[in-house]
Amino acid sequence: MTRHILSLSGGKDSAALAVYLRDRVPDMEYIFHDTGKELPETYDYMARLESILGRPVTRTTPEDPFEHWLAVYGDMLPSNHRRWCTKMLKLKPFENYIGDDPCINYVGLRADEKRTGYISTKPNITAVYPFQDDGLVRADVFRILHDSGLGLPPYMEWGRTRSGCYFCFYQQKIEWVRLKRQHPALFDRAKEYEERSAMVSAGFTWCSRESLAELERPERMAQIEKNWEKKNADRAARRENLPLAAVLAGAEVEEEEPEGCLICTL
Repeated sequence: MTRHILSLSGGKDSAALAVYLRDRVPDMEYIFHDTGKELPETYDYMARLESILGRPVTRTTPEDPFEHWLAVYGDMLPSNHRRWCTKMLKLKPFENYIGDDPCINYVGLRADEKRTGYISTKPNITAVYPFQDDGLVRADVFRILHDSGLGLPPYMEWGRTRSGCYFCFYQQKIEWVRLKRQHPALFDRAKEYEERSAMVSAGFTWCSRESLAELERPERMAQIEKNWEKKNADRAARRENLPLAAVLAGAEVEEEEPEGCLICTL
């Protein structure tokens, strides 16, 4: 018997897809790959989503934590060139949960995206993309979440754009600044991992060419915030020239979403 699986990351797209398919796929299994390194807001959002779905969400916590795999990989931090965090903390638990059962895996890529992702290639797992098949875009995701009463993930209120671990190397520098301001203890823990890694790989940091110790200096944080505000103002100025049709389609809030691992960030 074929199983129907929807992996939830704590992000807006997978949450919207779960709501979208709630009554269309009654035997859906909802799973959340809890690395133990998620933001507190992510856990709150998952609890609210369970209430909206009226179904439990299974946690597929990995057998070995992040610290174990960091040691296995010689204290080398994960990066976009070596995504062992996704492989060991997300993909491996997902495939263990499925086993050899035939499975349809529902993925929340939208019709307005051109991304590809780091998803399972096991022959018994078939990925499908309902949003792409039905032509749903970013504005539709916002509408689904609003109409359901779930809303957007609460971490977006303080400027975080993605789900995933609090130390995700894909996040922008402005997001590191906001993490420092919103969750200083988590920022400090990420800095400890970075300092540990520096003992074996000098110069390798979570952020490109800048350590968290350098980034957290008050003058540097102020500079990053100033640069982001200017970029945001430039984007707002460009929006003024958008045709009405583009505004109605949600283009006034559209940004190019940073690369990431689908199983982590959708």
